Amino acid sequence: MVHLSITRAAKQVAGVAVAATVALGLSTVATQDALAAEYNWTFQTSETAGEPQFKLKQQWADNIETMSGGRVAIEILPTGAVVPHNQTLEAVGANILQGHLTDPSYFSGQNPAFSMLGNLVGAWGDPLEFLEYMKHGGGEQLYNELVQPYGVHLIGAAATGLESFPSSKPIRSVEDLKGLKLRAPEGMVYDIFSKAGAAPVNLPGSEVYTALEKGVIDAADYTVFATNQAQGLHEFAQYPNYPGFHSLPMVAVSINKQIWDGLPDDIKKMLEVATDDMAYNMVFELKKNDIQAVQEARQDPEIEIIDLPAEERKKFRNIAQEEWKNWAEKNEMTQKVYDSVTEFLKARNLM
Repeated sequence: MVHLSITRAAKQVAGVAVAATVALGLSTVATQDALAAEYNWTFQTSETAGEPQFKLKQQWADNIETMSGGRVAIEILPTGAVVPHNQTLEAVGANILQGHLTDPSYFSGQNPAFSMLGNLVGAWGDPLEFLEYMKHGGGEQLYNELVQPYGVHLIGAAATGLESFPSSKPIRSVEDLKGLKLRAPEGMVYDIFSKAGAAPVNLPGSEVYTALEKGVIDAADYTVFATNQAQGLHEFAQYPNYPGFHSLPMVAVSINKQIWDGLPDDIKKMLEVATDDMAYNMVFELKKNDIQAVQEARQDPEIEIIDLPAEERKKFRNIAQEEWKNWAEKNEMTQKVYDSVTEFLKARNLM
């Protein structure tokens, strides 16, 4: 009887211990869930889920969750998941999305200043020049002045790096652009290629592969060399120009302004620090990927990588700069952007 009592008591103690452990575990999970639910947001990107930039943006969200101790959870969605790529500005302002990480050029129809800040064609020889302008040359302040009426706040700017130019026809001079059917987003990129004699077609990035494959376009202003190579674009565009001579798009990391204004200072700082980290990580990670992809492409006898000569790059830049002046006259904001960027470039002997 004594033995049975001891056994029964031991089981009861063990049961209590197990129950306490389970309760503690559930309490911990509940606490973690509560912390995670404090700020729970959805951000849409301008890339498909398989692209390197998309993965870097997911890392950005993961870093914020870690830095905040689980207080901030951000779901990163690919292009078109909630709204079309050129409607995320309104979606963020309306809190349909809480934020986006995208190229502002898509919003040129709202205000041409988006195109000037988002991708001032021919301006930047290196993504670090652009990041310096945005962070220390007044670019981020101008962008926030631009987006405030839309109910949006720019957390920070990143850049993908100089894009390559996949083409099914060899482009060895500006003259070779004449009549070339190429994909370009609406706005300044579209207009400058038109002035250079090309025939731009406005397509979302998700349609570039099919359009090249079917011959709907001859070339594309799309993204960096490594992504083009990984997606198989060079199977149909065997004459890629690299390094790129035209485009260095901004990645605007933005959030609904009402949400931003209501955040505590520590969360704001975490978002800004994580965005700066992603900006530089994106530059160097994509550069590394490009170098590896170029080495791979050079081993394919069907692919010829073309580096546009310096004198031809200068011709294209001159066409671009004339178009900057035209765009500067569109409204007060475009003039501000033009004055700000040209002052920055001249101060650094870049123009």
